[in-house]
Amino acid sequence: MPSPTSSSLRNTFARTEIRRLQDLLPPELQAWVKVLNADGVRPPLIACEEAGGDEVVILVDMVRWERMAEDQRNLLYWHEVARIQNDAVPKDGWEVAALAIGLGGAVGELWVQNGLLFVLALGICGVAGFQLWRKGTSKKDIRNLIEADQGAIRLAVRNGYPLPAAYKSLGSGLKIMLNDASKGRSRTLLEKRLDALRNEANKARRTYEN
Repeated sequence: MPSPTSSSLRNTFARTEIRRLQDLLPPELQAWVKVLNADGVRPPLIACEEAGGDEVVILVDMVRWERMAEDQRNLLYWHEVARIQNDAVPKDGWEVAALAIGLGGAVGELWVQNGLLFVLALGICGVAGFQLWRKGTSKKDIRNLIEADQGAIRLAVRNGYPLPAAYKSLGSGLKIMLNDASKGRSRTLLEKRLDALRNEANKARRTYEN
């Protein structure tokens, strides 16, 4: 069980870090993008999502975030900022509503023992569930992630990072995330991002050296 002192230190880091990250936002985003401490069981290290209206939140798992170097944190954070700038924030579409309707219908029809409607409700669940599973792995989604990585590099350079240092910081941050990822979709996406980042870094290095 964490001691009161360690919990207090974590809370202090979270408050300080949220203020620091908020200050790293481009001026045009500061009024409607908020940084929050993520909760729940093992949330993503960092993610952005719509919060209703025009507001977007960037959620950070401060427990794991604190273990990373500040330059790695900055570049991973700017990746999420670039997603917002590119209007590539993940959106919940019809799949979530369909899944809820299908599950509700399945329970209801099971209760009244209507086999045909029960199978139909399960079919709706299956289609919606598959679409949710597939979401984030299309070529467009992967391209959006790679473009956001390049956006993070540009933001870093704008904030005083030398170009090689920006690539190195983002690459090392992605490697930590990769080592922490379980096998599956999230690991595959990180591998694709790292491969693309290496290619872009090599191109930049040749230009930088010339």
